Amino acid sequence: MVAATQANQGRFFGIQFGDFGLFPMILLSFSLGFLAFFATCFVAIFSILIYNSAGHHNINFADSYRYIALPVGLTVLAVSLIVLLGFWLRRKLSGN
Repeated sequence: MVAATQANQGRFFGIQFGDFGLFPMILLSFSLGFLAFFATCFVAIFSILIYNSAGHHNINFADSYRYIALPVGLTVLAVSLIVLLGFWLRRKLSGN
C-alpha cells in the first residue's frame, strides 16, 4: 500500500512534492517562471551580443527581454502552475 501511494505522488528532479501545500506549490511555480525568464534572458543577451559583433548588426538588447525571455518565462509559469496545482488538487481530492 505504501508503494502504491508513493507511485502516485509527483516527483520533480527526483524530489517528491506530493506533500507540499498550496502556497509552496504556487511559490515553486513562480520560482520556475523566474528561473526560466532569467536563464533565457542571459542566453538571449549573449546571443544578441555575438550576433551584433559578428555581423555588424544593430539589434537592441531590450528585445531579449521583450520578445524572447518574457514569453518563455510566462509560458513556463503557466505550465508549471497548471501541472503543480493539478498535482495538488489530485492529492486533495483523493483524500490524502
